[in-house]
Amino acid sequence: MDQKETYDLNLPRKRSATNMASTKTSAEDLEVGGDYSSKTTGTSTEAPREFKPNSLTDRFKQHAVSPTQNEDNDASKSQHRSSSNGLTAVTTCLVYSFCSISMILVNKSLASSYNSLITPPPGIDKQNLNTLLVVFQAAAAVLFLRGCKIFKLLDFPELQWSTVQAWAPVNVFFCLMLFTSMAALQTNSVPMVTVFKNVANITTATADYFIFGNILEPLSIAAFVVMFLGAVAASWNDMESSMSGLFWMLFNCFTTTGYVCYMRYATQTIKMSKFGMVYVNNVLCVLFLVPVAWANGEIHVFFASTQLHTWDYGFKNLFAGFVGFFLNAASLHCVSVTGPTTYAIVGSLNKVPVTFLGYILFKEKLSPKSWFFVMISLIGGFLYTFAKIRAQNESNKLAAENKKQLARGASVMPQEPEKFIPK
Repeated sequence: MDQKETYDLNLPRKRSATNMASTKTSAEDLEVGGDYSSKTTGTSTEAPREFKPNSLTDRFKQHAVSPTQNEDNDASKSQHRSSSNGLTAVTTCLVYSFCSISMILVNKSLASSYNSLITPPPGIDKQNLNTLLVVFQAAAAVLFLRGCKIFKLLDFPELQWSTVQAWAPVNVFFCLMLFTSMAALQTNSVPMVTVFKNVANITTATADYFIFGNILEPLSIAAFVVMFLGAVAASWNDMESSMSGLFWMLFNCFTTTGYVCYMRYATQTIKMSKFGMVYVNNVLCVLFLVPVAWANGEIHVFFASTQLHTWDYGFKNLFAGFVGFFLNAASLHCVSVTGPTTYAIVGSLNKVPVTFLGYILFKEKLSPKSWFFVMISLIGGFLYTFAKIRAQNESNKLAAENKKQLARGASVMPQEPEKFIPK
């Protein structure tokens, strides 16, 4: 009985000693923050295996990056992203400018080569087919897109009524812009129309600010003022207008601004590829402009002018439609990437290379007023470009500074709560 009682009394002591040893080992492991797979049993100790951190602090130390390294990485990423965005915007503007200039030269070639062959029927005073040319080119673009889809070179959804309803205002503004431009040319002198084209740029920039929140820099405003005053100075002695002419010019400024701004809105809200947008735009353009061409008498003039019914005239219109397809795609992409204001400015600056190319290709004379207008347009374009580049650099610096501050805040090591170690 005594031995049994002694054994029963000593057994808990042995267990408590083992537990104390185990507790001591666990405490030591906790103090180091490690987890060893070997166990201490009695006097035999196995060789410790690889250290595996199990505490939050040790894991954070393994993956932690210094604040300086974080700031350098964020700065390099921000610079790379900003340079990529800037390159995309510049490339988009250049492609749009190239397509626009090409389209102007093709139409100018058609007008200079075939307008003399137009023979309007009696009672119709019509010496050009400007609206009908747009119809021909839009139809050619539709045929080109359908052919690419048949051969699986491009893919876009079929025409749907919901898409037509969403995109129709773009074509309505476009048709009104063409109509008011022709009416303005009939009731105003060409220099007066040129001046109001610069007014349209100002109204577009104003609408861009109120609708899309695009704030203009002081240098951008200075660029608008320089281009407007230059156009007024170049046309001062030749400006002729009337009350009806002023009405059509102001109406043209409104429709031009509505066309550009709604095109930006449509590219942001309509979930469709750019090729799908080009297809819908050209189909609706044909549907809207055929009645306009009929009302203007251009369809009657075309059928009466038998000298225009040649393969050469048809091929040049097909080529113009091919160029118009790329122009539509470039216009939509330029508006969606840069905004209505930059799109309008690039369209105005296209007149500078068109003027020089017209002098070289079509032997057009350049008067001193034309040279003055070209120089003023170049100065305004350089001011606007410089303002955009400086604003982009300031925006990039601000974004990089914000990322650095966030990196500093994230680099603070979290405090691990104190652990209870039994004694």
